[in-house]
Amino acid sequence: MRVLVVDDEPLAADWLARCLRDLPGVELVGVAADGDEAVERIASARPDLVLLDIQMPGRSGLAVARAIDRGEGPEVVFVTAFAEHAPEAFELEAVDYLLKPVQVDRLAEAVRRARRRREMLDAYEKIERDAAARPTAEKAGYDEELWIRRRDGYVRVRVDQIRRIEAARDYALIHTATKTYILRATMTELAERLDPAKLLRVHRSAFVRPDAVARVERSGRNVMRLHTEDGAAVEVGVSYVKRVTEALGLD
Repeated sequence: MRVLVVDDEPLAADWLARCLRDLPGVELVGVAADGDEAVERIASARPDLVLLDIQMPGRSGLAVARAIDRGEGPEVVFVTAFAEHAPEAFELEAVDYLLKPVQVDRLAEAVRRARRRREMLDAYEKIERDAAARPTAEKAGYDEELWIRRRDGYVRVRVDQIRRIEAARDYALIHTATKTYILRATMTELAERLDPAKLLRVHRSAFVRPDAVARVERSGRNVMRLHTEDGAAVEVGVSYVKRVTEALGLD
Protein backbone atom coordinates (compact mmCIF):
# COMPACT_ATOMS: atom_id res chain seq x y z
CA MET A 1 0.00 0.00 0.00
CA ARG A 2 1.41 3.36 -1.11
CA VAL A 3 1.09 5.98 1.65
CA LEU A 4 1.51 9.77 1.69
CA VAL A 5 2.07 11.62 5.00
CA VAL A 6 0.72 15.18 5.31
CA ASP A 7 1.69 17.16 8.41
CA ASP A 8 3.15 20.62 8.95
CA GLU A 9 4.97 19.51 12.11
CA PRO A 10 8.32 17.93 11.07
CA LEU A 11 8.61 15.80 14.23
CA ALA A 12 5.11 14.38 13.79
CA ALA A 13 5.72 13.68 10.09
CA ASP A 14 9.05 11.97 10.85
CA TRP A 15 7.42 9.78 13.51
CA LEU A 16 4.70 8.62 11.12
CA ALA A 17 7.26 7.96 8.39
CA ARG A 18 9.40 5.83 10.74
CA CYS A 19 6.37 3.84 11.88
CA LEU A 20 5.24 3.20 8.31
CA ARG A 21 8.64 1.81 7.33
CA ASP A 22 8.17 -0.96 9.91
CA LEU A 23 4.76 -2.03 8.57
CA PRO A 24 4.71 -4.89 6.04
CA GLY A 25 3.43 -4.15 2.57
CA VAL A 26 3.64 -0.37 3.04
CA GLU A 27 5.58 2.05 0.81
CA LEU A 28 6.06 5.66 1.87
CA VAL A 29 5.68 7.73 -1.32
CA GLY A 30 6.30 11.16 0.19
CA VAL A 31 5.70 13.75 2.89
CA ALA A 32 3.79 17.01 2.36
CA ALA A 33 4.00 19.97 4.75
CA ASP A 34 0.70 21.71 3.99
CA GLY A 35 -2.66 21.24 2.29
CA ASP A 36 -1.75 22.74 -1.05
CA GLU A 37 1.34 20.56 -1.37
CA ALA A 38 -0.78 17.58 -0.33
CA VAL A 39 -3.18 18.08 -3.24
CA GLU A 40 -0.23 18.28 -5.66
CA ARG A 41 1.43 15.16 -4.20
CA ILE A 42 -1.83 13.19 -4.33
CA ALA A 43 -2.20 14.02 -8.01
CA SER A 44 1.41 13.15 -8.88
CA ALA A 45 2.17 10.19 -6.59
CA ARG A 46 -1.34 8.65 -6.63
CA PRO A 47 -1.09 7.07 -3.16
CA ASP A 48 -3.53 4.45 -1.90
CA LEU A 49 -3.72 6.08 1.52
CA VAL A 50 -3.13 9.59 2.92
CA LEU A 51 -2.33 10.19 6.59
CA LEU A 52 -3.71 13.69 6.88
CA ASP A 53 -3.28 16.33 9.58
CA ILE A 54 -6.23 18.74 9.96
CA GLN A 55 -4.89 22.09 11.14
CA MET A 56 -2.20 23.24 8.70
CA PRO A 57 -1.17 26.45 6.95
CA GLY A 58 -3.31 27.30 3.94
CA ARG A 59 -5.73 24.56 3.01
CA SER A 60 -6.85 22.46 5.99
CA GLY A 61 -6.85 18.68 6.04
CA LEU A 62 -10.65 18.68 5.83
CA ALA A 63 -10.47 20.86 2.72
CA VAL A 64 -7.94 18.48 1.19
CA ALA A 65 -10.26 15.53 1.85
CA ARG A 66 -13.14 17.35 0.17
CA ALA A 67 -10.96 17.91 -2.90
CA ILE A 68 -10.14 14.21 -3.28
CA ASP A 69 -12.01 12.28 -5.98
CA ARG A 70 -14.12 9.86 -3.95
CA GLY A 71 -14.24 7.35 -6.75
CA GLU A 72 -10.62 7.27 -7.87
CA GLY A 73 -8.74 8.97 -5.00
CA PRO A 74 -6.91 7.51 -2.01
CA GLU A 75 -8.32 6.45 1.33
CA VAL A 76 -7.93 9.01 4.12
CA VAL A 77 -6.91 8.59 7.76
CA PHE A 78 -6.92 11.82 9.76
CA VAL A 79 -4.08 12.28 12.27
CA THR A 80 -4.66 15.26 14.56
CA ALA A 81 -4.41 16.60 18.09
CA PHE A 82 -8.04 17.78 18.06
CA ALA A 83 -10.90 15.36 18.76
CA GLU A 84 -13.70 17.81 17.88
CA HIS A 85 -13.28 17.38 14.12
CA ALA A 86 -14.12 13.66 14.18
CA PRO A 87 -17.82 13.98 13.16
CA GLU A 88 -16.95 16.02 10.06
CA ALA A 89 -14.07 13.68 9.24
CA PHE A 90 -16.34 10.64 9.17
CA GLU A 91 -18.93 12.54 7.12
CA LEU A 92 -16.12 12.73 4.56
CA GLU A 93 -15.89 8.91 4.79
CA ALA A 94 -12.49 8.78 6.45
CA VAL A 95 -11.20 5.29 7.20
CA ASP A 96 -10.04 6.25 10.70
CA TYR A 97 -9.33 9.19 13.01
CA LEU A 98 -6.13 9.05 15.05
CA LEU A 99 -5.29 11.39 17.90
CA LYS A 100 -1.73 12.55 18.52
CA PRO A 101 0.51 11.27 19.92
CA VAL A 102 -0.13 8.33 17.62
CA GLN A 103 0.48 4.83 18.97
CA VAL A 104 2.14 2.37 16.62
CA ASP A 105 -0.56 -0.29 17.06
CA ARG A 106 -3.34 2.22 16.27
CA LEU A 107 -1.53 3.34 13.15
CA ALA A 108 -1.08 -0.26 12.05
CA GLU A 109 -4.80 -0.94 12.58
CA ALA A 110 -5.74 2.15 10.55
CA VAL A 111 -3.53 0.98 7.68
CA ARG A 112 -5.12 -2.48 7.83
CA ARG A 113 -8.58 -0.92 7.67
CA ALA A 114 -7.59 1.15 4.66
CA ARG A 115 -6.15 -1.92 2.93
CA ARG A 116 -9.32 -3.95 3.61
CA ARG A 117 -11.54 -1.20 2.24
CA ARG A 118 -9.33 -0.83 -0.83
CA GLU A 119 -9.48 -4.57 -1.49
CA MET A 120 -13.26 -4.57 -1.06
CA LEU A 121 -13.68 -1.72 -3.54
CA ASP A 122 -11.43 -3.49 -6.04
CA ALA A 123 -13.58 -6.61 -5.71
CA TYR A 124 -16.78 -4.61 -6.27
CA GLU A 125 -15.22 -2.96 -9.33
CA LYS A 126 -14.46 -6.39 -10.80
CA ILE A 127 -18.06 -7.49 -10.22
CA GLU A 128 -19.26 -4.30 -11.92
CA ARG A 129 -16.93 -4.79 -14.91
CA ASP A 130 -17.95 -8.42 -15.30
CA ALA A 131 -21.65 -7.49 -15.21
CA ALA A 132 -21.16 -4.75 -17.79
CA ALA A 133 -19.25 -7.15 -20.07
CA ARG A 134 -22.04 -9.73 -20.25
CA PRO A 135 -23.86 -9.94 -23.57
CA THR A 136 -27.07 -7.92 -23.71
CA ALA A 137 -29.08 -11.12 -24.15
CA GLU A 138 -28.09 -12.20 -20.65
CA LYS A 139 -29.55 -9.05 -19.13
CA ALA A 140 -33.22 -9.75 -18.74
CA GLY A 141 -35.36 -6.63 -19.23
CA TYR A 142 -34.77 -3.33 -17.48
CA ASP A 143 -32.90 -2.81 -14.22
CA GLU A 144 -35.01 -2.90 -11.07
CA GLU A 145 -32.23 -1.39 -8.96
CA LEU A 146 -28.99 0.53 -9.26
CA TRP A 147 -25.87 -0.26 -7.25
CA ILE A 148 -24.22 3.06 -6.41
CA ARG A 149 -20.60 3.16 -5.37
CA ARG A 150 -19.48 4.74 -2.10
CA ARG A 151 -16.06 4.82 -0.45
CA ASP A 152 -16.99 1.94 1.86
CA GLY A 153 -18.70 -0.20 -0.76
CA TYR A 154 -22.01 0.06 -2.62
CA VAL A 155 -25.57 1.05 -1.75
CA ARG A 156 -28.61 -0.37 -3.56
CA VAL A 157 -31.25 2.08 -4.78
CA ARG A 158 -34.44 0.62 -6.22
CA VAL A 159 -35.63 2.22 -9.44
CA ASP A 160 -39.08 2.60 -7.86
CA GLN A 161 -37.52 4.99 -5.31
CA ILE A 162 -36.03 7.33 -7.91
CA ARG A 163 -37.96 10.54 -8.58
CA ARG A 164 -35.70 12.10 -11.21
CA ILE A 165 -32.17 11.96 -12.66
CA GLU A 166 -30.01 14.77 -13.97
CA ALA A 167 -26.67 14.69 -15.76
CA ALA A 168 -23.50 16.07 -14.16
CA ARG A 169 -20.66 15.63 -16.69
CA ASP A 170 -19.70 11.94 -16.61
CA TYR A 171 -21.99 11.29 -13.65
CA ALA A 172 -25.71 11.15 -12.97
CA LEU A 173 -27.39 12.65 -9.92
CA ILE A 174 -29.98 10.14 -8.71
CA HIS A 175 -32.70 11.93 -6.73
CA THR A 176 -34.97 9.98 -4.39
CA ALA A 177 -37.55 11.44 -2.02
CA THR A 178 -35.00 11.66 0.80
CA LYS A 179 -31.49 11.65 -0.68
CA THR A 180 -29.37 12.33 -3.76
CA TYR A 181 -26.76 9.81 -4.95
CA ILE A 182 -23.97 10.15 -7.52
CA LEU A 183 -23.62 7.38 -10.11
CA ARG A 184 -20.88 7.18 -12.72
CA ALA A 185 -23.00 6.66 -15.82
CA THR A 186 -24.08 8.55 -18.93
CA MET A 187 -27.68 9.37 -19.84
CA THR A 188 -27.37 7.09 -22.87
CA GLU A 189 -26.36 4.15 -20.68
CA LEU A 190 -29.25 4.81 -18.29
CA ALA A 191 -31.73 5.05 -21.17
CA GLU A 192 -30.83 1.47 -22.08
CA ARG A 193 -31.11 0.25 -18.49
CA LEU A 194 -34.26 2.01 -17.26
CA ASP A 195 -37.89 1.29 -18.08
CA PRO A 196 -39.30 4.46 -19.73
CA ALA A 197 -42.66 3.75 -18.10
CA LYS A 198 -40.97 4.27 -14.72
CA LEU A 199 -38.36 6.89 -15.59
CA LEU A 200 -39.12 8.91 -18.69
CA ARG A 201 -36.31 10.64 -20.50
CA VAL A 202 -37.45 14.23 -20.98
CA HIS A 203 -34.20 15.85 -22.05
CA ARG A 204 -30.77 14.66 -23.16
CA SER A 205 -29.67 15.39 -19.58
CA ALA A 206 -32.74 14.45 -17.51
CA PHE A 207 -35.16 11.66 -16.60
CA VAL A 208 -38.35 12.16 -14.57
CA ARG A 209 -40.72 9.66 -12.98
CA PRO A 210 -44.10 10.36 -14.63
CA ASP A 211 -46.09 10.05 -11.40
CA ALA A 212 -43.74 12.54 -9.71
CA VAL A 213 -44.86 15.34 -12.05
CA ALA A 214 -47.15 17.73 -10.17
CA ARG A 215 -47.58 20.40 -12.85
CA VAL A 216 -46.79 20.94 -16.52
CA GLU A 217 -45.95 24.42 -17.75
CA ARG A 218 -46.26 25.26 -21.45
CA SER A 219 -45.41 28.60 -23.03
CA GLY A 220 -45.31 27.61 -26.68
CA ARG A 221 -45.78 24.66 -28.98
CA ASN A 222 -42.44 23.08 -28.14
CA VAL A 223 -41.64 24.81 -24.85
CA MET A 224 -42.44 22.63 -21.85
CA ARG A 225 -41.32 22.52 -18.23
CA LEU A 226 -42.19 19.83 -15.69
CA HIS A 227 -42.62 20.76 -12.04
CA THR A 228 -42.11 17.77 -9.77
CA GLU A 229 -43.46 17.04 -6.31
CA ASP A 230 -40.10 17.87 -4.70
CA GLY A 231 -40.18 21.39 -6.13
CA ALA A 232 -37.78 20.89 -9.05
CA ALA A 233 -38.42 22.44 -12.46
CA VAL A 234 -37.18 20.25 -15.32
CA GLU A 235 -36.93 21.54 -18.88
CA VAL A 236 -38.23 19.22 -21.59
CA GLY A 237 -36.01 19.05 -24.67
CA VAL A 238 -37.66 20.06 -27.94
CA SER A 239 -37.19 16.60 -29.44
CA TYR A 240 -38.75 15.00 -26.34
CA VAL A 241 -41.95 17.11 -26.16
CA LYS A 242 -44.11 14.73 -28.22
CA ARG A 243 -42.92 11.69 -26.24
CA VAL A 244 -43.53 13.42 -22.89
CA THR A 245 -46.95 14.66 -23.98
CA GLU A 246 -48.02 11.13 -24.90
CA ALA A 247 -46.52 9.56 -21.77
CA LEU A 248 -48.33 11.98 -19.48
CA GLY A 249 -51.59 11.66 -21.40
CA LEU A 250 -51.76 15.36 -22.28
CA ASP A 251 -53.92 16.73 -25.10
